Amino acid sequence: MIKDQDFIKNPNVPGPTKEEVRCIVICKSGVKPDDIVVDIGCGTGGLTLEFAKRAKTVYSIDINPDAIETTKQNLEKYGLTKNVEVIEGNGFEALDKIEKFDLLVIGGSGGKLPLLIEKGYNKLNNNGRIIVTAILLETCAEAISSLDKLSLKPDVVNVSISKGEISKRGTMMLARNPITIISAQKGI
Repeated sequence: MIKDQDFIKNPNVPGPTKEEVRCIVICKSGVKPDDIVVDIGCGTGGLTLEFAKRAKTVYSIDINPDAIETTKQNLEKYGLTKNVEVIEGNGFEALDKIEKFDLLVIGGSGGKLPLLIEKGYNKLNNNGRIIVTAILLETCAEAISSLDKLSLKPDVVNVSISKGEISKRGTMMLARNPITIISAQKGI
């Protein structure tokens, strides 16, 4: 895993997804070397880069031009440009340009999460997976409801991580944003 502090960052772009969360998402994704991955709401590219090291092809999508530029910079920094197509635009519209894929990761939806999940589900290969990372409770509920409407059984994990900061007196644990990871697999 790439360390959080080693990413190029931009104050206008959220991220990267914290290292420990990236570890859990990669594990939950079950990503394989022949997978095609779609990462909607790529931000600085934290998950895009990790998937690029493990999958055949990654489509990295964000509506924010600063996010697209930052993701490209991070891909170049780590030599991971060969199997990644970075797309600036609305995730819902970008899905129209992508054929079938194995893994849909949604980290930002622009308020269109149910539509993204439904459209993505229809383009998933057999046994394809959907993963939603949510910092808002409403996003979590929306994801679970959307997956339920597709007769998918979601796996829901809420993660609260604290990192130690060393001071003269000792180590103080500082909490990071809790995040909920919702995942489901087509055909199960």
